[in-house]
Amino acid sequence: MTMFDLTGRVAVITGGNGGIGLGIAQALASSGCNVSIWGRNAEKNKAAAASMAAGPGKVDTRICDVTSAASVAEAMKGTLDMFGRVDGCFANAGIGGGGRKPFIERSEEEWRTMFATNLDGVFHAFQAAARHMTARAEAGDPFGRLVATSSLASLFGTARNEHYAGTKAALNALCRALAVELARYGVTANAILPGWIKSDMTAGIMGNEKFVANVMPRIPVRRFGEPSDFGGIAVYLMSKASSYHTADCFVIDGGYTAF
Repeated sequence: MTMFDLTGRVAVITGGNGGIGLGIAQALASSGCNVSIWGRNAEKNKAAAASMAAGPGKVDTRICDVTSAASVAEAMKGTLDMFGRVDGCFANAGIGGGGRKPFIERSEEEWRTMFATNLDGVFHAFQAAARHMTARAEAGDPFGRLVATSSLASLFGTARNEHYAGTKAALNALCRALAVELARYGVTANAILPGWIKSDMTAGIMGNEKFVANVMPRIPVRRFGEPSDFGGIAVYLMSKASSYHTADCFVIDGGYTAF
């Protein structure tokens, strides 16, 4: 694992029972990290834990609605009661595009739902973890890792998903600010930026002339990558739930994501 060394430590994964979150949880557990998965669905939590049963790390699951501060506080207490500490918090909860309406037709309810789901969960999880990590640092044990899943949409935008792009851009800004604020406690904050790779799910996109002409020039890497481009940089993850495969990349441990 090349993202963060949490061998023998404890990490919380929100939204860790599917997609990128599950990939992160599996990578951490296989490296010897103890993992606590927080998710709303008990059956999905159970299935996620079963997929990591063979790893050296212990796996715990908690029913948790990360949009609720009270639910997060309860999950954190349960995790601390079991493991005694939390060293990393990987916040991956959220929702994607939410429809293809033009901006001028977007309802306030749709706007607020997107922001609440994508941002409140990160805020609650990060705040609970940061309170624990900073208190531990003041007691002489400075260490902590906060990681949020960002999106290419936060960099180049996305037609008719502007509310989604806005939430991801806000996550980038939050991580920048936390990286500065929490550095004195030995706590790092990063955003993980998914990259585009060649796959059967993306093969047809390159045949879209408008996409190639209007969108591709705004993607930082200027092209679709190969899996080998990402393998040596960070944990490589693939999500069948996504409309395209993703890979965690451009991560610098100890600071903010480098774009």
